[in-house]
Amino acid sequence: MKALMYYGAKNVKVEDVKEQEVVHDSVKIKVKYAGICGTDLHEYLHKNFVTADQMILGHEFTGEIVEVGESVLKFKAGDRVAIEPIWGCGECDTCKTGNYNICANMKSYGIHENGGFAEYVVVKESKVFALPDTLSFERAALLEPIAVVLQAIRKSSFKIGDSVALFGAGPIGLLLSECLRAAGASKIFVAEVSDERRELALKMGADVVLNPVKEDVAQIIKDSTNGGVDVSFDVAGIEATFNQSLDVVKPNGEFMIVSIFAEPIQYHPTLQVVGEKRINSSLGYNNIFPQAIDLLSKGSLNVDSVITSIIDLDDIVEDGLEKLINDKKQCKILVKP
Repeated sequence: MKALMYYGAKNVKVEDVKEQEVVHDSVKIKVKYAGICGTDLHEYLHKNFVTADQMILGHEFTGEIVEVGESVLKFKAGDRVAIEPIWGCGECDTCKTGNYNICANMKSYGIHENGGFAEYVVVKESKVFALPDTLSFERAALLEPIAVVLQAIRKSSFKIGDSVALFGAGPIGLLLSECLRAAGASKIFVAEVSDERRELALKMGADVVLNPVKEDVAQIIKDSTNGGVDVSFDVAGIEATFNQSLDVVKPNGEFMIVSIFAEPIQYHPTLQVVGEKRINSSLGYNNIFPQAIDLLSKGSLNVDSVITSIIDLDDIVEDGLEKLINDKKQCKILVKP
């Protein structure tokens, strides 16, 4: 089968590799679509988390089961499914309280075990979720980032009627804006440097879009909300957006970190203390895939705009990874093996 083999930073190749074999508690899936994530870009550029010498990347994928292991009871060949790619050790206190996403030994398909940038992938039955016929494979490929967004909202202090600010309008920021709209946000501000992504944000829940290069975003937001928003979200992961996200929160409000920061940053704690502002954080997701499937399949979320390209697996390097790095008109690129 064809697969994107990862050998290190800037060292990836689409190659013919041997298909994995199904074991007793696993299923083999013919991948229909796999989304390119910011984590994939980080690995492509820097190799931060991949532990193996060679690996098939891709953790946002969906497809059809073609073979099941002997002990698999819930699924059969022909079933349409989505895959939750992460799991914990199952033994630590964190896992036993249901928070396997922050297990010290958390693993993921596409990072620690072969993932979905391939024609076929073998995964554990416990990580498979059935898709309703009303949900297309294309939209189902967005379930993983939607789960990230739902987890962030669920962990935050957000409640219906709150005002919110988002810094960054990549795929996670756009999906977060749309989910906050669906959850009842009274006003959604989105700050983003890309003209194209600000336009996308207006289609996906944002009420006001701002350019942080040309505008005093923090002052505009505070003037428009009588002192600041109830909750802000950093989905860009740089020092400037961290400090702006903290600045725009009203006294006793909350700043939620959703992004992964590639580099350490500096901030002045007094900016937090004088307003008794809370800093919270969210990583990945746990026990939320069924809700994400329900919300997406019943039409509660408008997500089509976030998909800007669909490409073949053979073209994933130039038209996928490199394009996302260099062309900010692109947002979510789906790969079709």
